[in-house]
Amino acid sequence: MNLRQLRYLFEIEKQQLNISKAASFLCTSQSGVSKQIKLLEQELEIDLFVRNGRKLIALTPPGEKVLTLAEQILNKVEDIKQVADEFADNKKSIVIATTHTQARYVLPIIVEQFLSLNPDINLNIQQGTPEQAATLLAQGEVDIAIATELLASREALVALPCYQWSRSVIVKKDHALAQKSLLTLEDIVQYPIITYVTGFTGRYKQDEAFEKHNLQPNIVLTAVDADVIKTYVRLGLGIGIIADMAFSPEQDKDLVAVNVEHLFGISTSQIAIKKDRYIKPYIYPFIELFAPHLRQSLIRQAIDCDDLEARQLLFLSCTIPMYG
Repeated sequence: MNLRQLRYLFEIEKQQLNISKAASFLCTSQSGVSKQIKLLEQELEIDLFVRNGRKLIALTPPGEKVLTLAEQILNKVEDIKQVADEFADNKKSIVIATTHTQARYVLPIIVEQFLSLNPDINLNIQQGTPEQAATLLAQGEVDIAIATELLASREALVALPCYQWSRSVIVKKDHALAQKSLLTLEDIVQYPIITYVTGFTGRYKQDEAFEKHNLQPNIVLTAVDADVIKTYVRLGLGIGIIADMAFSPEQDKDLVAVNVEHLFGISTSQIAIKKDRYIKPYIYPFIELFAPHLRQSLIRQAIDCDDLEARQLLFLSCTIPMYG
């Protein structure tokens, strides 16, 4: 048994049992991959795959268990490489996958503070959808992911609650809603709405609220960027629904924000790390700067806790702050 065989096994499963695609990704031949898998099966004296002729149909029960262990071994090999790289070249870096809202409105002050305290560490921010952030972390391509959606749903990830936030309706100063301090859903559906794309920044909470009250909002434009939403509100195309953190009284003096927490509730942004992976020691201070209640001891407890409900109970003892 060798690491090459384990990599082949892992890549075949990743490529949905297509040996040709796995071989292409691994820059080797299909026959070479098949031969190594056969040698591994002979050594283990088990079948790893259910076959129909030469075609792989599924992993066998023992094959699934071997795959799980193989993935753990390959992760540890990558951990060893990371440790070696850090000490060999004295390279210190944190790669973050996150959404536009986090990168634009939340992270700047955290990044500034962290780099002032740690000038020898390089930060790399990769911006994308919550799904992309979760996938990059699950694949080990980034160190941490920050988003509101999806992170807690990935079995390979440990999602830690960072802060809570609510939403506001934004309108031009001469808009009828600007004079109201307490809005209703009925008030909102009277006007064209500009808001986030589905899957971004807690959009599902808005949709649930409208559906629960059998109301059909007239959503005329969606965007991943709150600045884009504000631009089109300024043009008079509709009213906007954005995260509170995206509204600046100083920069948005021409607009009025009316908080609608009572309509759409509170959302929680999370920071996630991958289970069973090496955590660079300077990642803990970054997380604590981002969310002071997430101390290293608490993070380690969460990582060691396999039961999701028990992990959630662990965080009930924390006071999760509201943004701002």
